[in-house]
Amino acid sequence: MREQRKKLENLDINKSWTLFLDRDGVINKKIEGDYVRSWSQFEFIEGAIEGLKILRKIFGKIIIVTNQRGIGLGLMTENDLRKIHENMEKILQENGVFIDKIYYCPHDYERENCNCRKPKVGLALKAKMEFPEIDFKKSIVLGDSISDIQFGKSLGMITVFINQNCDFSSDLADLCSKNIIEFALAVSKRK
Repeated sequence: MREQRKKLENLDINKSWTLFLDRDGVINKKIEGDYVRSWSQFEFIEGAIEGLKILRKIFGKIIIVTNQRGIGLGLMTENDLRKIHENMEKILQENGVFIDKIYYCPHDYERENCNCRKPKVGLALKAKMEFPEIDFKKSIVLGDSISDIQFGKSLGMITVFINQNCDFSSDLADLCSKNIIEFALAVSKRK
């Protein structure tokens, strides 16, 4: 992380910056081979709330961009997803964390063609339409999959791969952190 902290030191991250976050695997535990279909299956990753609390004080906007293929597969409904997000946001707000917006792709890529499933950039373009002050060159995306990194790269964002082992090719992501709290602490200590 020392080398990455040097990279962060060169960035003047302030309230004019936007943080884009993947959800599953970054904020909540991912269910391998399945989908978080209900609130009872949703579990915050240890340190995620604390990390978001720190990041909320630094970034002007925090936007969640998430692929939710379970809807397209008929495993859950958009109403199920809405309930998950309402409960997640309620807990975050109780902890002093406000999320500016959540954008999601409900499509099954095998049956539906869309422009919103990451690595496609439709979700970011929706965010830019709603928040025209977003500058992708002053944005960071945190994600735990290659599609998150490709999404950010295609828009010129700084990309951070979330992985316990940071066993990710450094030529793909700009930075790697074990989790959101490690990234938050690195950003908060960069100066």
